[in-house]
Amino acid sequence: MSFIKTAEKVLKEEGKALIRLSGLIGEGFEKGVGILAASKGKIVVAGMGKSGLVGRKIAASLSSTGSPALFLHAAESLHGDIGVLSAADALLILSY
Repeated sequence: MSFIKTAEKVLKEEGKALIRLSGLIGEGFEKGVGILAASKGKIVVAGMGKSGLVGRKIAASLSSTGSPALFLHAAESLHGDIGVLSAADALLILSY
């Protein structure tokens, strides 16, 4: 299979997955996004391992679109990094 055909196949499958995912968005999503949007402080995204990699990307994307956000490694938070949190912040914890 050519690289173009492979890329087309992957994009079609990803598109189908996004359409399926759109049907799963519900009240929980609305509530969660509302909490993040209402935050008067930073959005702190925490995780470790693969969830941490996803969390770093989420925090970077939020920052690049104007929302104050940072990533906090869950294990490092136990060694003093948790001091970055304030009462005004929203905390998004990822685990899978």
